[in-house]
Amino acid sequence: MDVSFDERELGLPCLRIGLKLDQEGEDPEKALSFANRALNILDRDDKLSLPLAMTLQLLGSTCYSLKRFNDSLGYLNRANRVLDKLVKDGSCSDEDVRPILHAVQLELCNTKTAMGRREEALANLRKSLELKEMTLERDSKELGKANRDVAEAYVAILHFKEALPFCLKALDIHKAQLGQNSVEVAHDRRLLGVIYTGLEEHEKALEQNQLSQKVLKNWGLDTDLLRAEIDAANMQIALGRYDEAINTLKVVVQQTGRESEDRAMVFISMAKALCNQEKFTDAEKCLEIASGILGKKEKTSPVEVSEAYMEISMLYETMDKFEAAILLLKRTLAMLEKLPQEQHSVGSVSARVGWLLLLTGGVQHAIPFLEDAAERLKESFGSKHYAVGYVYNNLGAAYLELDRPQSAAQVFAYAKDIMDVSLGPHHTDTIEACQNLSKAYAAMGSYQLAINFQEKAIEAWEGHGPSAVDELKEAHRLLEQLKKKASGVSDGNMMKSLPLANSSEHVVVSAIERQRNATKMLNQ
Repeated sequence: MDVSFDERELGLPCLRIGLKLDQEGEDPEKALSFANRALNILDRDDKLSLPLAMTLQLLGSTCYSLKRFNDSLGYLNRANRVLDKLVKDGSCSDEDVRPILHAVQLELCNTKTAMGRREEALANLRKSLELKEMTLERDSKELGKANRDVAEAYVAILHFKEALPFCLKALDIHKAQLGQNSVEVAHDRRLLGVIYTGLEEHEKALEQNQLSQKVLKNWGLDTDLLRAEIDAANMQIALGRYDEAINTLKVVVQQTGRESEDRAMVFISMAKALCNQEKFTDAEKCLEIASGILGKKEKTSPVEVSEAYMEISMLYETMDKFEAAILLLKRTLAMLEKLPQEQHSVGSVSARVGWLLLLTGGVQHAIPFLEDAAERLKESFGSKHYAVGYVYNNLGAAYLELDRPQSAAQVFAYAKDIMDVSLGPHHTDTIEACQNLSKAYAAMGSYQLAINFQEKAIEAWEGHGPSAVDELKEAHRLLEQLKKKASGVSDGNMMKSLPLANSSEHVVVSAIERQRNATKMLNQ
């Protein structure tokens, strides 16, 4: 063809070859070379066309395969703009553009997810679902799978309430098309169990898990069944049924290989149940067995091992083994930092390390971990996500401990703004952030501002009624101290540093634990 045709006539053949190579997935570099050649031919004279958009989508796809995510994003965003202009100027119909636009939206979702920008990725995934709904039958199996994909994406960013309707729709479609005993229905039910766990509706979660297990057993899907049984044990633990969970796990462990990741997960769950029974010596032995298995798999399964290490560190925290928890989390960070698609996990782990250092007196060392966590979590989940607010709250505590009240006031203000949006002004953690802001202003000598925020906290506590009597009484006491200080009356107890043991500190860990649990269950 090179000999027989003019270079300008080879644009479409190069595009077709590139698309074929990309579909096969064996040689992305070769696919990229054809895509670049097609682009050089088709992208001339500022002339927009459908083949140009397809070429840009192909370049985005091949760059994604080569882990060149910034390049991928650039090509895909341009493809999106080209398609939009083609429709607006009447060059192409919606029907012509829709299949390519769908591919672009899915690639944007994959690329942004790989870059840790999950909130943005979810918007592209929702758009791809909308495009599918325009072209597919209402009850098509493919539409069922697309709804489940959106539910999983919401679970990954801890939006369980938003995930629920998409998962239920997927379940309805798959039941109608494939029947109650299909594998797709089993997968839907397992995801539904994850969502109900996130919503703390543990009985419903266990019910869905048991229904899923029946189907998996009928189909002989032993690996999926084993993991569902581990999930069931974790749900039993959440319900306080510790002996029942231990008995479940004793049966499951007999079905695992001696060096398998599943065996490690069984021992971690066993340790969790034993911790709840305060049998810490036995729990530690279980964690040692799990860590021994996982240590041999760090290179081959870094994401799965990292998730397991995070869970083990949580259990060490429960047993007040803070040094062991910190060491394991730092080991986890070293693994995750090499994986560009796991930057959201790096942010979560950094937040945990910072919080533990803050808790154990290593305030100066905690600050860089917390600062890094705030930035990474903002990129991954958006600037108004509640996990970012909790990190800022802890960072403010660290700044105040180091006598940096201006820095503390700034990040406490960020925390309050985020929690106002994500949790509401009357949530207990939002009120704590408001009171922390008051303390920071008091430490700066800005008593009128301190009084203003303390009064807002009192107003919010009053909305809780009898359940917050003690908190309201303490809030009034702090307000009186502020007023005395503002009027020049000395009170030696006023300027105590911010106590570390407030609710926001364990909530950031709880939020991260929910994220990690949801991600772990989805990846199993």
